[in-house]
Amino acid sequence: MATTPTVRRTTAAAAGLATALVLAGCANPTDGGTTEVAATPGGQTTTRINISPDQNRVTTAKVDSIAAEVPERIRKRGTLELVASSGSAAPLTFHATDNKTVIGVEPDLAHLVADVLGLKPRLHTVSWENIFVGLDSGKYDAGLSNITVTEERKEKYDFATYREDNLGFEAKKGSGLEVAGPEDLAGRTVAVSSGTNQEKLLVEWSKENEKAGREPVDIKYYQNDSDTYLALQSGRIDLYLGPNPTAAYHAATTGKTEVVGTYSGAGATLQGLIAATTKKDSGLVEPLAAALNHVIDNGTYAKVLQRWGLSDETVTESRINPPGLPRTNQ
Repeated sequence: MATTPTVRRTTAAAAGLATALVLAGCANPTDGGTTEVAATPGGQTTTRINISPDQNRVTTAKVDSIAAEVPERIRKRGTLELVASSGSAAPLTFHATDNKTVIGVEPDLAHLVADVLGLKPRLHTVSWENIFVGLDSGKYDAGLSNITVTEERKEKYDFATYREDNLGFEAKKGSGLEVAGPEDLAGRTVAVSSGTNQEKLLVEWSKENEKAGREPVDIKYYQNDSDTYLALQSGRIDLYLGPNPTAAYHAATTGKTEVVGTYSGAGATLQGLIAATTKKDSGLVEPLAAALNHVIDNGTYAKVLQRWGLSDETVTESRINPPGLPRTNQ
């Protein structure tokens, strides 16, 4: 499969993220609440990532004009009911060293947006599929959980974008594997989470391999990340396809795996985008986008992504319902 200019740009950006997360030191021995990662490709300087319950999050002030756009039912309630996947991983959404406090770039952005809207954020963690069940029923106002904009999802949900979406192929360290397209996965056993755009990509690539006379992809599903990584280390699977931030972070902090290929979450011709997700026509997507654009403009957004090592995935504006992952994605 020929690599388009879009894919080359995405690969370069994602590779930069992986480089930025090269491990420079293990958990801080003095407090057990930080992890150090390289802040520069050469690793001469480090960024300390706080993984303790005491997050000291980046904050910002309420903006009355944007807060006034929030639907009345939410303003009266005074809380912003947000949802994320309990199956996510560092640095997206995960548990602090106390094993109960939810931290990560997604919770930080959730708090920042709630600040602008003058609401108290209440973050719920559920299984991936229950994110959408809860949005459909109105139980949750918005999802911030590494949710990719897709054309299919746009039929039921509205999106306010806040980060680039890059996928990472993770392999056992020293595997010698490289993934640039479908042919590199022919006959390979690859794990992926069900119901994700990563799964959609794998299914499409497997079909493409069969059409070309190559072996299909042997797709595997596991209940949680620990089972997946155990299978990877034992050789039961060749690769794990997931969000590139989690793949790069895991590879950097364990030293047991490596990212052997990256791809845009929206396919070969479009840069994928991650977005705050609301039930369609709920009236919340406009103030969410306005809040995100405000924190992008005032610099607090950049501070949040920098503290989690995700500066390479920043966007310059929040867009409402932009083009997303096509129905047929290659």
